[in-house]
Amino acid sequence: MNTVPIWPEFILPVLTCLSDGETWPVRELRAASYDALALDETARAEVLPSGESRAHNRFGWAISHIHKARWIERVVRGQYRITDDGRAALQTYAGGFHDYQLASQVLDHFWDKPKPAAELGSVTLSSTSEPTPAPEVDPVELIEDSVATLNNSVAIELLDRLRTADPTFFEEAVVKVLLGMGYGGAEQRGRRIGGTGDGGVDGVIDQDALGLDQIYIQAKRYAEGNNVSRETIQAFVGALAGKGASRGVFITSSDFTLGATSYANAIPTRIILINGARLASLMIQYRVGVQTKQVYEVVELDEDFFE
Repeated sequence: MNTVPIWPEFILPVLTCLSDGETWPVRELRAASYDALALDETARAEVLPSGESRAHNRFGWAISHIHKARWIERVVRGQYRITDDGRAALQTYAGGFHDYQLASQVLDHFWDKPKPAAELGSVTLSSTSEPTPAPEVDPVELIEDSVATLNNSVAIELLDRLRTADPTFFEEAVVKVLLGMGYGGAEQRGRRIGGTGDGGVDGVIDQDALGLDQIYIQAKRYAEGNNVSRETIQAFVGALAGKGASRGVFITSSDFTLGATSYANAIPTRIILINGARLASLMIQYRVGVQTKQVYEVVELDEDFFE
C-alpha cells in the first residue's frame, strides 16, 4: 500500500496484534500495524505539513479512540494490552472499520456510556437513523489542511503584490527573504546593489564579516507567464564569472523555462532557481511581508503529570 489509510483502518491490526494477551510497547505495536497494513516505504515516509509522519498521526488517533472506548488499556506509559471489550470488538467487527461513520458511531457509543462486552453486537448502523456526520479527516489534519488553504490564498496575494510592485522594491524584498532564511548571519549582511552599473546582479549576501564568501542575487519581477529563459540564466552566470563568484541565486516572480532549468542543473556554477510559487512559500515560512493573524493551541495529555 503506497498511501496511508484512514485512522479507522488501523483499529483491526492493532486489536489483532494485542489479541495475544501480551503487553505491547507502542513502538512495536505501531511497526506491526504498519506491516499488517502492508504500508510501503512511500506511505511510511509521507508527512503532514507540520513535518509529523502521517502514518504515526493516524495510528495515534486509532489508539486514542479505542483506548477511550476501553477496548485497550494502558498498562504503563507507552504500553498497551487488550481488554475483554476489545476481544469482543475484534470478533464483532472482524472485517475492520473502513469508513469514519461506522467507526465514529460505534466508538461514540462506548465513550458516552461504557458497555459490557455482551452488548457490543448491538451497535450497528441504522438505515432509518441519522447519525452525526463523521469528519472526513483527522482533526489535526483538518487544522493543517485549513492552514494550508489560508496560506495558499495569502501566497496568491503576495505574488500579485510583488508583480505590481516597483522593481527596486522587488529586489529589496528578495534580499530580505534570504536574510530571513539565515544567510548573512545575525548581522544581516546583505544588500541590494541593483541599478546602473550593477554588473548584472541585483543583490549580494556576505556570508562572513569580511565579505570573503559572497552569494550574488539576480531578481526579475516578471508577470505571470513571462518565464525566465535559458539566455537570461546564461547572462547571470557570465556576471558571476566577472565577479569571480561560483554560486548565485536567481529569483523571479514568474517561473523558469525548461531550457533555463536544464541549463542551471548542468553547469558547474551553482545556481539556485526560485520561482514565484516558491518565493511566496518562503516569504510565508520566514515571515517576510506577512504577519501572524491568529494562534491556535492544540493540547494533549501530559503523561509526566500523572507519574
